[in-house]
Formats: sequence, C-alpha cells, structure tokens
Amino acid sequence: MAITNEILNIDEVNKLSVDDAYNMFFNCCHCQKWANLMVDARPFSSSQVLLEYATSSWSTASEEEILEAFLGHAKIGDLNALRDKYASAEQGQIKQTSDAVLQELKQLNDDYENKFGFIFIVCASGKPAEYMLDILRQRIQNSRSEELNNGAGEQNKITHIRLKKLLGIS
Repeated sequence: MAITNEILNIDEVNKLSVDDAYNMFFNCCHCQKWANLMVDARPFSSSQVLLEYATSSWSTASEEEILEAFLGHAKIGDLNALRDKYASAEQGQIKQTSDAVLQELKQLNDDYENKFGFIFIVCASGKPAEYMLDILRQRIQNSRSEELNNGAGEQNKITHIRLKKLLGIS
C-alpha cells in the first residue's frame, strides 16, 4: 500500500508495510529513530494510543535526534520564501502581512539560527505573523538549552497535527 495524503484508520496504519509505515511516520517528524520506534510499536490499539506513544517516544529524543527533526523544516531563505511559508496549508491564516513584519521575521530567524545553530521551530498553525514575531522576539533571548527544549516541544505539536490529519482526527 503506497502512502498518499489520504486519511488512514488505525487498522490501516497497523497493516502498512514496514517501509510504508516508516515513510509515513518520518514524514510527520523527520527523525529516523522516532520513526523506527513508531513502526516497531505497532500495532496500536487506537489512534489515541498512537498519539500518546508518539509523545512519549519523542520525549526520549537526544539532542542529535531533535536537531535531525528540525532539518525536516524549510529554512526561511528570503522574503518570498517567508511569504510562501505563511501562505502554506499548515499556516494558511497568515496572508496579509506587512513587509516590515516579514522583514523583521526574516532577520530574527537569521539571527536565531546564527545564535543557536538551528532554525526557529514553532507550531505556527493558525497564528498571524505578528504573533509569530512576538514569540521569536521572546525566544531569541533564551539559552541554547532552553531553545532546544522549546523547539522539541513545538516539534511534538507539529508532529501531532500531522498525525491527526493523517488519522482524520480534529
């Protein structure tokens, strides 16, 4: 069974081949160890058990694994990429944003990456650009350790959104 953007019930998830299940989970969180843990934990008795296991297995991720997952997110490269990012399906509410806000977002994203060595990770679903800018302004003041933990928590939220979409859960 090839994985598409279709909704799968828990029985279908449990019946996927190892490769298809791995690809499905890896597309939700770009961490090889986490995806393998999810594959190996099957069969799940329910979607809720799957989601709970996703969180508990992610909570054991090492710094290297967290950073690997962060690499699955596109880096903001220029203002056009930033506009495209905020018009994407996961972040569709952010469409009418001033260039000044977008320019500051881009600059602070660059500053953040230079400071911490990884890109700014935040669950932006449904959040306006000004809100995102406020979060970035606050978080750039943190230590690297705090930001690694913050980013890992945000990655967990993003992964859950992706898993719920896959499972047809709102």
